[in-house]
Amino acid sequence: MVQCFDFLVIGSGIAGMSFALKVADKGKVAIVCKTALEDSNTYYAQGGIASVTNPIDDFEKHIQDTLIAGDGGCDRAVVEKVVHEAPEQIKKLIEWGVDFDKDEKGNFDLHREGGHSEFRILHHKDSTGAEIQESLVRRIKQHPNIKVFDHHFAIEILTQHHMGVKVTRHMDNIECYGAYVLNEKNKRIYTFLSKVTMMATGGIGCIYQTTTNPLIATGDGIAMVYRAKGLIKDMEYVQFHPTAFFHPSERPAFLITEAMRGYGAILRNKSGKEFMYKYDSRKELAPRDVVARAIDTEMKNRGDDFVYLDVTHKDPEETKKHFPTIYERCLKMGVDITKNYIPVAPAAHYLCGGIAVDINGESSIKRLYAAGECACTGLHGANRLASNSLIEAVVYAEAASQHALSKLSEYKFNDRIPDWNDEGTSLNEEMVLITQSAKEVGQIMSTYVGIVRSNLRLKRAFDRLDILYLETENLFVRSVVSKEICELRNIINVGYLVIKQAMERKESRGLHYTIDYPEKNELN
Repeated sequence: MVQCFDFLVIGSGIAGMSFALKVADKGKVAIVCKTALEDSNTYYAQGGIASVTNPIDDFEKHIQDTLIAGDGGCDRAVVEKVVHEAPEQIKKLIEWGVDFDKDEKGNFDLHREGGHSEFRILHHKDSTGAEIQESLVRRIKQHPNIKVFDHHFAIEILTQHHMGVKVTRHMDNIECYGAYVLNEKNKRIYTFLSKVTMMATGGIGCIYQTTTNPLIATGDGIAMVYRAKGLIKDMEYVQFHPTAFFHPSERPAFLITEAMRGYGAILRNKSGKEFMYKYDSRKELAPRDVVARAIDTEMKNRGDDFVYLDVTHKDPEETKKHFPTIYERCLKMGVDITKNYIPVAPAAHYLCGGIAVDINGESSIKRLYAAGECACTGLHGANRLASNSLIEAVVYAEAASQHALSKLSEYKFNDRIPDWNDEGTSLNEEMVLITQSAKEVGQIMSTYVGIVRSNLRLKRAFDRLDILYLETENLFVRSVVSKEICELRNIINVGYLVIKQAMERKESRGLHYTIDYPEKNELN
């Protein structure tokens, strides 16, 4: 069955929904989401969204903070674009119903996080992502031109390849015509044709054993674009959040927001001693890569599984007011954060690389845009500055919407795309193999491609993942297509890209730290 839309949006976080709302007055929009519309990485973003709104702050400070955190890897033009356009997009979010906290004078109640020189983080208590997600969902459901397809899984994007044309990675005229999409309710695969496609599938956290990401974060968009010969870059820059609640059996791990360190929380080892002063003069307010490596070093040197985050010296009522979600969640885990230290350890959190896009948000594949965590805009460089991701998503949703609308009249539906040919079989043992292989990917990535890397570890990861790749591709060819087998293919593809691009970077920079090349190459 074929469905035709002017705009196909794959993913339902802040990037995808913002784009949909910005183009919906000009055409029919389909939003494809693999679970429910409300389920995305955006929902789990606790800390907030960065923008210059404070009178003592200015654009140049935000630009410099971003460049410093990015460790020489940022595209300055992109940084300037996002920082300068951020206040206007904050206004748009407020128009859409997002409620940011304000003080008694009616000014934004701003937080400060690691790497920021000023208070510039707008937030809604400690559940900013949930507030944004719920506000956008309400707007989406009200718009007559937007149709939501929940429990639909995008399998592959459609290009000339599906018309029998040999597509190579270096072609400059690859075009996207939509996607093959699996309806999980009836197990049928549909052809979604579109004039414009927006990839907004979020992150890759689930390629690791321990992650703060929801279990849907399997890198689907990046893997699909890679298989379609699109350009993928900076995959080695995987950000580990320094402070996830230590509870080994819980997946995803519960995030303890960066804002808590901005509020005054102190990191301590298991003996109760402070340690950040040994690693950086900014101590707890150092950028995430610095803090995560410091915690990793402390744990390895002492043989510990976690460290502590201490907020017991702060006023209990103030702590509860600022961090109600964290307070209640930790209490359920047996930790009263106003009286007890919080056990924390780093967890895979955010990808700074992804689908390479230009200043308009368009990928190397024409008619295909990407925004949000799956996109590599050049803003984050080698390390994302805290709370820059949500604002990047809406700024690039705006850029992509404007560019796509200017080109829409030039694009036509491609009616030469054949239906998906699904001739596989399905056996119970296949599900066992898929589940076991997914666990193996997590073990490989966490063991060999974590916070600190080496040539030996990366080679071992590459060799082991290659075996799983061959087994999975063989299984995919002979099996009935399911979300589970597709997600396994995707996490293997994405894991391969992280390893391969990490092996190619012969230096330590930002989130990519290797003991074999501990210095930066200043020529890069």
